[in-house]
Amino acid sequence: DMKFWWPHNEAIIGLLLAYQLTGEEKYARRHRAVHDWAHAHFADPVHGEWFGYLRRDGSVATALKGNMWKGFFHLPRMQWYCWQRLEEMGV
Repeated sequence: DMKFWWPHNEAIIGLLLAYQLTGEEKYARRHRAVHDWAHAHFADPVHGEWFGYLRRDGSVATALKGNMWKGFFHLPRMQWYCWQRLEEMGV
């Protein structure tokens, strides 16, 4: 019943890459939907970084932003990789 940060990071990357490779708008729409939902729910607007664990309804399950399984890798990697893809597409 949980939503985790890293599958959302990977979905954001994968959908943008699928759009870049195919040009199919369905992937751009899905990318925007996942991107917007993840940034609206995982991001901590007060202290930055992303919460790691949400309930199915998008509410924060725990305020942890780091532990043995959630580190500093997925979020900046997703942001950097998407930025690179967008630059390549001229967006």
